[in-house]
This record gives sequence, C-alpha cells and structure tokens, in this order.
Amino acid sequence: MSEGTKSAEENKWDELFKSTEFILGTNPSPYLETNIESIESIIPGRKALDIACGEGRNSIFLAMRRFTVTGLDRSEAGLQKAKNWMEREELEIDFRIANLEGYEFTETYDLIINFNFLLRELIPKAVGALNKKGVLIIDTLLNSPFVPTTHKTEFLLRPDELYTMFSGFPGDILSYDERLHDQVPTSKLIFQKSA
Repeated sequence: MSEGTKSAEENKWDELFKSTEFILGTNPSPYLETNIESIESIIPGRKALDIACGEGRNSIFLAMRRFTVTGLDRSEAGLQKAKNWMEREELEIDFRIANLEGYEFTETYDLIINFNFLLRELIPKAVGALNKKGVLIIDTLLNSPFVPTTHKTEFLLRPDELYTMFSGFPGDILSYDERLHDQVPTSKLIFQKSA
C-alpha cells in the first residue's frame, strides 16, 4: 500500500511507531504476564494470535514461551520494528499486515489476545476462531471521565459492556475487571470457549 492510499489512522500509527523508542515499552502487558501460567494450564494447545500487535511486545513474549504466534497489525512501521526485534531474539513469528475492519479469520487458535484495541464487530469473529477450550484475553480502554481526551469514544468500551457481550458466548468468563478510576481506565476479561 502506498503512502498516498493509507488512511489517516494508519499514518498516525506509522508515525508513532517510526520512533526508535517502543511506544508501550518492551515488557509484555502486565495482565498477560500475570495470567499466562494459569492460561497455559487450561488451553488445548500453543497456537496463538495477537490482534493489533503493534511493535510486537506480547507476540515476542508468547514466542519466548514456545507459542506458535501470528501477529496482526495495520501499521507497516510497527510490524517492521516487531520483525527486527524477533530476528534479534532468533524467534519465528508470523507477522502480517492486516486491516482488521472487515477481517475474516481463516484459522483457529488456542489463545487469542487483544490488547489496547477495540473493534466490536471483530470480537464475535475472534470467539468463533477459538479452538474448543481456547482462551481469549481482552484488555482495552474503558470510557470514563479519566480517559485521555485523545481517544475517540467509539474505540472505548462502555462500563459493563465487555461482560455483557461475553455473557452471551458459549463458554466461561474466567476473570473480569474494570478499573474506571485508574490513570488509564481499562476493562479486562479472560474468556474460555466451551468444549
């Protein structure tokens, strides 16, 4: 895709990711890191998908834990950083450029992670792409008076929205937490699909 045909959103992320610094750092999401051992004990296999993987911090973390990882993102600059990091670590990760609007899953996974990204119509598709007993983890921004004003409200979860949405899917909500008053308000959920 040429520079002239990219959307403003894609250009925004490309500009952010062109920095030599890692926007969210090089450590994995604390929520993922805290829960990974218990998740590993219940998932049926080690095939993972990182939705909106950005610069690859969570993909790298999973690959280091011997997952077979696919990372999707719309930013070429972010994925190039992720690939460079992967090569330095001598890991194999399938990083793919993808516009997630209208995205259709063609594979199934044992673990799907979705951090700092919200596209509501993608969530039921992600649940459908889980293998039986597979796990989906979401940790993304929650609309509250404390959320930074730079975020568009359509990309923010409403209070209780995530819980209500997942209550209708076949499986179990293993963990749910909303942090309305944190410096960065978030909603976090771990869901396991039925057998």
